[in-house]
Amino acid sequence: MKVTDPVCKMEIDSEKAAKSEYKGQTIYFCAPGCKAKFDKEPEKFLAK
Repeated sequence: MKVTDPVCKMEIDSEKAAKSEYKGQTIYFCAPGCKAKFDKEPEKFLAK
């Protein structure tokens, strides 16, 4: 399944993506760096 990284907006394959759980939702990332940025300030990236 194709998903979009909320930090860099890159389209990625959910099977290969880094993941975080936020408010019961799985969020997918292209790389650990994007995941770390999201984990630090999740509302900043979801508000867009």
